[in-house]
Amino acid sequence: MGSSARLRLYMNDNGPLILDGGLATELEAQGAKLQGDPLWSARLLHTNPQAIRDAHHRFLLSGADVITTATYQASITGFIDHLDVSCERARELLMSGVHLAKETAETFVCDARPAGQRCPLVAGSVGPYGAFLHNGSEYTGAYAQEMSIEEFKVWHRPQIDCLAAAGADLLAFETIPSIKEAEALIELLREFPNSQAWLSFSCKDGTCISDGSSFSEAVQMANRCTQLVAVGVNCCSPALVEPLLQSARSLLSPDMSWVVYPNSGEDWDSEQGWLTSEKTSASISELGHTWMKQGAALIGGCCRIGPAHIAELRRELKGSCTSPSSAV
Repeated sequence: MGSSARLRLYMNDNGPLILDGGLATELEAQGAKLQGDPLWSARLLHTNPQAIRDAHHRFLLSGADVITTATYQASITGFIDHLDVSCERARELLMSGVHLAKETAETFVCDARPAGQRCPLVAGSVGPYGAFLHNGSEYTGAYAQEMSIEEFKVWHRPQIDCLAAAGADLLAFETIPSIKEAEALIELLREFPNSQAWLSFSCKDGTCISDGSSFSEAVQMANRCTQLVAVGVNCCSPALVEPLLQSARSLLSPDMSWVVYPNSGEDWDSEQGWLTSEKTSASISELGHTWMKQGAALIGGCCRIGPAHIAELRRELKGSCTSPSSAV
């Protein structure tokens, strides 16, 4: 069965697909030093691929149906600039993100045989241009004013080409802060007719994505792309998800689903890192049922969401969880 047919079958099953959490969060929990690195977790594709395998495995043990590659901040240019490798080696590294995830998923199924759980899917992460800039602009989208749609397509094309060629089950266009960049990605996706994707935005409040455009406008644009299986939000506070989905509730195409994977609700400071807020948001597991009722078919977590959170989410939404003790 091809990736496209398998994805549709998964999404027609009862209950949402459970996504993984913050890959970099889990890598840091296991000792990786990523803060301040312009390649972030993608550097480990070169220096410590086993750490990435292990992190993927822990999310699979937690019950994730989909694991996302360590390529969010990866690019051909970035690898060449920061690792001093050839273009060919940079392409190999990008593709290795998919290979590592798929190998881990296949080994997990062979070894664990989790009851009632299909072979997990691998989503090839495609971060925004702002991730490459490494200045936090994926949460503002300010750079989009100075770039054309064609320039965005030129930038993203090599990354998408590598992830598709490596066999990702679908692409994850994630933390996209601007309508213009999203439009470029949708246009570019048509150059890869055998690929499907989800499109998720970074958002500034309960109605707008990061560049100030309305989330409803973003959804209407996404509806026009038949290769998108879902549109939604990621790396925002869990408290923003419900109002964002509500703001576009009547606009979502019947052929499209919501994808939501917020962060922990903590605030990010470029100098101090993650700061715990006094106004603690409800957890993703507590809010997951609401998102399901709103039509979310893919639910997980982003930054500061680890395997334990995903296990709790799965228990809440699907009533089961693969764990180290049961995965035998």
